Amino acid sequence: MHEAGFAARRAEMVALIERHCVGTDKAETAIPGLLLFRGCIADKPTCAVVNSAFAMIARGAKRILVGDAVYDYDTRHYMVASVELPVSSRVTIASPSEPYLGMAIGIDPLKIADLVANMPNKHPKTAVDRGFGIGEMNADIQGAALRLLRLLDTPDDIPVLAPIIERELLYRLLTGSLGALLQQTATAGSHSQQIVRAMDWLKNNLAQAVTIDHLADLANMSKSSLHHHFKALTSMTPVQYQKQLRLHEARRLMLSDRHDAASAAHRVGYESPSQFSREYRRLFGAPPGRDVAQLAAGGAWGDGGPA
Repeated sequence: MHEAGFAARRAEMVALIERHCVGTDKAETAIPGLLLFRGCIADKPTCAVVNSAFAMIARGAKRILVGDAVYDYDTRHYMVASVELPVSSRVTIASPSEPYLGMAIGIDPLKIADLVANMPNKHPKTAVDRGFGIGEMNADIQGAALRLLRLLDTPDDIPVLAPIIERELLYRLLTGSLGALLQQTATAGSHSQQIVRAMDWLKNNLAQAVTIDHLADLANMSKSSLHHHFKALTSMTPVQYQKQLRLHEARRLMLSDRHDAASAAHRVGYESPSQFSREYRRLFGAPPGRDVAQLAAGGAWGDGGPA
């Protein structure tokens, strides 16, 4: 990528995000699904459940943990998640004078499937099972993301131009280094689609005990194949994946719906309050009561996204 052009586009992105994300850690925008992020300090990790999304950094750097996998990325890289994943993230480079700045936009699998159907080469060059990846930034992806951000200064153009630019961005992602990762869940009969069926059952049945035989039947796989491909896609076993979803949902119930810890634990399938408290503290860094009180006092709930 041409250095001068890369630096100029990045500087313009910094100015746009600073202008449209003021006095907050996260800002929704007039463009559907587009979020902006700001962080002034390299702080402790925050946890969130990330849906299928693209994210990039305009200034600073970040470390993301997905299961037992660790990812570092900065302004020369971008991130793609193709499935819903619980993640822990921490800004690693930021300061009050030069805050961390990023953007993220959700990815609709139906739009990916539509694009793939119209591409000359409909099959990924490389078969992958990963549901999360970091790719090296290129001028096409950076340019499309910048054009999307520019629309924030001309809101009347958003209804017509945002869908066009978003489609270009998705196409650039599909033809980039993480294209196979993004395409896999839109490919009928792929291992990823089979695993997503098991993931959906876990998400919709949080209070139910994990039955590997049942998940294998849902995915139409053997138990050993299910375990292998589930771990490859999510960096977690089915039990670990469900546990993290349970804890995130319990946190939401306590913060948003004002459940107490015992009620929230029971709602998501925990029979032992002490086990719930122990696993909650291990994931979020504080016991349930203290964690929720801190979040409520700060008016924030994690970083809310992957950027």
